[in-house]
Amino acid sequence: MTLDELLRDESLRQREFPVVAKKIFLAHAGTSPLPRCVAEAMREYLAAAARDGQEDCLPRGFVLETRQLAAQLLGCMAQEIALLGPTALGLSLVANGLDFTPSSNIVCYGDDYPTNVYPWRSRGGETVEVRTVRPARPGEITLESVAEAVDGRTRLVALASAHFLTGFRLDIAAVGRFLRERGVLFCVDGIQTLGALRTTVEHVDFLAADSHKWLLGPNASGVLFVRREHFSRLRPTLLGAMNVISPGFIAQDTIEFAAHAGRYEPGALNLTGIVGLRACLQLIGDLGIENIEHRVLALAGWLVSRLQAKGYVIVGPTSGSSMTGIVSCHKPGADMEAIHARLSEAAVVTSLRVTRQGVKLLRFSPHFYNTEAELERAVALLP
Repeated sequence: MTLDELLRDESLRQREFPVVAKKIFLAHAGTSPLPRCVAEAMREYLAAAARDGQEDCLPRGFVLETRQLAAQLLGCMAQEIALLGPTALGLSLVANGLDFTPSSNIVCYGDDYPTNVYPWRSRGGETVEVRTVRPARPGEITLESVAEAVDGRTRLVALASAHFLTGFRLDIAAVGRFLRERGVLFCVDGIQTLGALRTTVEHVDFLAADSHKWLLGPNASGVLFVRREHFSRLRPTLLGAMNVISPGFIAQDTIEFAAHAGRYEPGALNLTGIVGLRACLQLIGDLGIENIEHRVLALAGWLVSRLQAKGYVIVGPTSGSSMTGIVSCHKPGADMEAIHARLSEAAVVTSLRVTRQGVKLLRFSPHFYNTEAELERAVALLP
């Protein structure tokens, strides 16, 4: 199945994405519905697990193949992938596993999604300072704004690949190169682009992302990327029989970790979730992330122009390389809660969000399988 075939054949689209039969789902920046292939893979696994051991019913090498699929999407090695979700777990493992010297500082963005704020603030104290990037517009993190926050004592910068509310896309490569030249670690929350836009870790040290948004996978089944050269630097803070070498499951007098990113997986894996994760990674890989990105950005651009024509204010990017699949808007003087409710009653799924200043926003986040006709029907409902 190609993306063109999917969009030309409505029966195929409804078969592969059952949600479209009854709803116009435009909230992939939240929690996505599962495609048929993901739901069926998980259902088949559970049926097999009822007849056999939960680990025994999986084909040999299944988990490794899942790591490989994630590595292909991120542009890294399979041994650098830990299969952990949710995103908060991966980011917390990074935040808690690094040692920061006195008088050093960490840089993050205070108005990022809380998952990518609290782990870093928790490390602040008398000896470690937590600084915040201060962009000109909410979520618009530029290289210049990062450079203003970084100094000679900065040890790590933690940012999102895209802002969850305004949709601004981070130039990961430019920021990553800048930080590497200065010996500063770079940690990325990749959940708002992975699966929708090309998101690679060539210039990244750590990345965490769950699969339940743009990857179209199940909740709490995600990936943690740790660059191999940092294995000794990032101390595992969750220990168990699976990441500490224990021959014959006999505890040893010394603690020695696995030589790959499995060193951050302390116990039994979420196999049901990993089955779903593998299926969605396979789907994204088969369709091609470049094709998906082109489609997602085209739909976002279409929405921007139609919403502006109806008098809505876009709070994020309206064109260019900073665009993502997230389009958030409001209409001055309009009751955004009532508009959101009207869409919901018409089976159009969007998200209602609010800024720190209390401005209520309607957030659209279409994915590649959405059609222009669906977007037309959604926009037609707006006052």
